[in-house]
Amino acid sequence: MKLSTRSRYSIKALLELSLQADGAPLSVRTIAKRQEIPAPYLEKLLISLRRAAIVESVRGAQGGYRLAREPDAILLGQILAAVGETIELPEPAVDKPDRAEDWAIACLRRRLRRKLDEALYTVSLAELYYDFRSWQAAQGDLGNFLI
Repeated sequence: MKLSTRSRYSIKALLELSLQADGAPLSVRTIAKRQEIPAPYLEKLLISLRRAAIVESVRGAQGGYRLAREPDAILLGQILAAVGETIELPEPAVDKPDRAEDWAIACLRRRLRRKLDEALYTVSLAELYYDFRSWQAAQGDLGNFLI
């Protein structure tokens, strides 16, 4: 199971915005530079995230993007849906199960899909942030926040 580039870049940008404790907006250029994301691509992702009310844009010289909600109120499933993504499970080898084991695998896949969907809507951006920071601390590196 692997996240697409679109999903990874969206999460990276949102984690970068979550660092802004005072809610100050960050420019696309700043986020793109810090997270090594192509700025034009990031702009498109942020527009999708704005339409989903995950981020908001601020106009003006000090403008940019900021989170529209607290990080604990932004769920991974919402982020993926906003950018038109999902996490796919491997496709079954057989389309129409005609043997008991094929049927059992198809049932298992449906159950796993439901559980995965449930999990995506229970993990918050705040949890991802704290998990990453814990891992980073265990590595002895708290200096930068490059994901």
